Amino acid sequence: MNKKVDGVSSGEPRDNALAYLQYLKSIGIEYVEPAQTPDNAATNELASLAGEVAECKSCTLHKTRIQTVFGTGSPRAGIMFVGEAPGADEDKQGEPFVGRAGKLLTKMIQAIGFEREEVYIANVLKCRPPQNRDPRPEEVAACEHFLVRQIQLIQPLVICALGAHAAKTLLKTDDTIGKLRGRFFDYHGVPLIPTYHPAFLLRSQQSKKAAWEDLQKLRDKYHELNG
Repeated sequence: MNKKVDGVSSGEPRDNALAYLQYLKSIGIEYVEPAQTPDNAATNELASLAGEVAECKSCTLHKTRIQTVFGTGSPRAGIMFVGEAPGADEDKQGEPFVGRAGKLLTKMIQAIGFEREEVYIANVLKCRPPQNRDPRPEEVAACEHFLVRQIQLIQPLVICALGAHAAKTLLKTDDTIGKLRGRFFDYHGVPLIPTYHPAFLLRSQQSKKAAWEDLQKLRDKYHELNG
């Protein structure tokens, strides 16, 4: 025997669902918004932010870019890597760290027990500076708020700044990467550790040992905060 609940008789699941939709329509409810999981919500908000970035013309870099390079990875990543700006390969493909330096970064991520898809990778600038020149202060000022919003949405437990320019930009300091690397700083409430840029490591094999030490600290801090 079927029971009636709020005006809808219970029966087969499919029939019951259709009856419930008809009941909602009868009382003036045409559409019910599906519940969103935190992952879906973050993904949707990141997609919306990426759309804003794609339309951005706040600095002159929009005149020379092929496309914007927003970021890639898990919307709920515990670790976030932040570089300086897209290069030529990234400008063509629309994804950060896809050239030789990107392949090395992938290996660095795997060395501490993660896959590239499990972390999040972004840059301070979302457009490539011409000839890969250093970012200008006005370009950083126009773009950094996008990165801050990404961090707020992803909520990483720890951030790794890749290279001197990313570290100096985020920490607002003129200290060298040699002085900054291997130490934790606060960036908008998130622990941040600078290390050498993968492109630099391709040219300076002797610095890989120091970078590995930094990565181990990054991994340990993540596990400490992740409980």
